[in-house]
Amino acid sequence: MSVRDAFTSEVARSRERVAVLMPALDEEDALPAILRAIPPFVDRVVVADNGSTDRTAEVARAHGADVVTEMRRGYGAACLAGVRYLSQLDVPPDVLVFIDADGSDDPADIERVISPILAGDADLVLGVRRGVGGDVGTILPHARFGNRLVLGLIRVLFQKRFADLPPFRAMRFSKLLELEMDDQNWGWTLQMQIRALRRRMRILELEVDHHRRAEGVSKISGSLSMSIRVGAKMFYTLARERLR
Repeated sequence: MSVRDAFTSEVARSRERVAVLMPALDEEDALPAILRAIPPFVDRVVVADNGSTDRTAEVARAHGADVVTEMRRGYGAACLAGVRYLSQLDVPPDVLVFIDADGSDDPADIERVISPILAGDADLVLGVRRGVGGDVGTILPHARFGNRLVLGLIRVLFQKRFADLPPFRAMRFSKLLELEMDDQNWGWTLQMQIRALRRRMRILELEVDHHRRAEGVSKISGSLSMSIRVGAKMFYTLARERLR
């Protein structure tokens, strides 16, 4: 029995239901490869289509994913739509994995990020991008600088040292609902980490592979002006969460 088959059997024995949520905007070219690579122990894949103008929804359905449509543009809005959908199922997931739809995250790492949660050792696991401190070629310089600046402010304002603000993460679903997330766009990952920290949840960081996006240009770091807008939203989120 392979290691992956053994882990699939372990998940089945634990009776823990694992779901994957992928916010997506115009990712029809990247989706097929990443959806085919989702491990077999994942019970449900939800693609939150954030108003795509291409065949994102059609491609996602063709590869077995549930599709939720959220026309309000924003990463957080798409994530919230997916979470609402999952929470309304007769049997919601026990563990939810967030992964980008552009091919920059490796689905093979899903096993690593959910293992501490299944073992009862963590509530939230952050998939720290090796590109942050290793292969920096996968992350553009201005995005790297902004990430470090925000992480430094977290240390000052919340006395917590994080290595990254990664989109690839896993969380026990019941704990995620406790956070009452409400960010509609680029502050989503930051808000989750701060709120989990303030609720004294167990947060674990693990390194995962990080690649250049499979197709096209990043909708955030691919543009300097967009990166500045995202940075401004991060500062707003820091101030808002500090004052709560």
